Amino acid sequence: MKIALSIILSLAAGWASAQTPAATPARQDPAALRQAVEQYLQTQTAGLPGEVSVTVGAVDPRTQLAACPAPQAIQQPGARAWGKTTVGVRCAAPSVWTVYIQAQVSVQAEYVTAAMPLAQGQVIDASQLVMVKGDLAALPNGVLTDMTQAVGKTSSMSLAAGAPLRPELLRSKPVVQQGQAVKVISSGAGFQVSADAKAIGNAAEGQVVQVRTPGGAILSGVAKAGGLVEVVF
Repeated sequence: MKIALSIILSLAAGWASAQTPAATPARQDPAALRQAVEQYLQTQTAGLPGEVSVTVGAVDPRTQLAACPAPQAIQQPGARAWGKTTVGVRCAAPSVWTVYIQAQVSVQAEYVTAAMPLAQGQVIDASQLVMVKGDLAALPNGVLTDMTQAVGKTSSMSLAAGAPLRPELLRSKPVVQQGQAVKVISSGAGFQVSADAKAIGNAAEGQVVQVRTPGGAILSGVAKAGGLVEVVF
């Protein structure tokens, strides 16, 4: 009887164990994923002018990911961290997974626009510019945020009033012009010589320009203020 009772108790314990559901693996909290994305975008945009606002999209509720102690936000090389963007969040251990979350980043700041129509080649002064506040993330890359970046330069194309100014739309005033008599300064290890020449083209300060010497030789050098061209050997 004792043996039979022991067998019955063992069978009962096994049946009870079979009826007990297995422990459910811990799942990743979606709020932690969204927080990782927000912190990443705040860090990436910390150096931008103006006020940055980050809105992180919802995580698909059907997404079932194993819990991760240290999820890491990432972006593809060259991806913008502002405007409408996508950020990946990955886990390296104990499970390996990556999920992508959309976000919207706005950067409210003042930027430089044309206060009036600007003709191609027109020299720009401060009276022709105006500062406008808006979302830099909705504008092309490189919009100027300081008038001094445009004053004294010329427009490389005709611009309508209200057009945001960008570096590629502007040209610096030439410090060397075609046909101008220039002084060529040549320098190298332990020597420096100068000679007269004539510029073959126009160049702003820091740009490369070609010059022709009285003997007909053509040299390339860096244009400097004051009609100088520097050639380094």
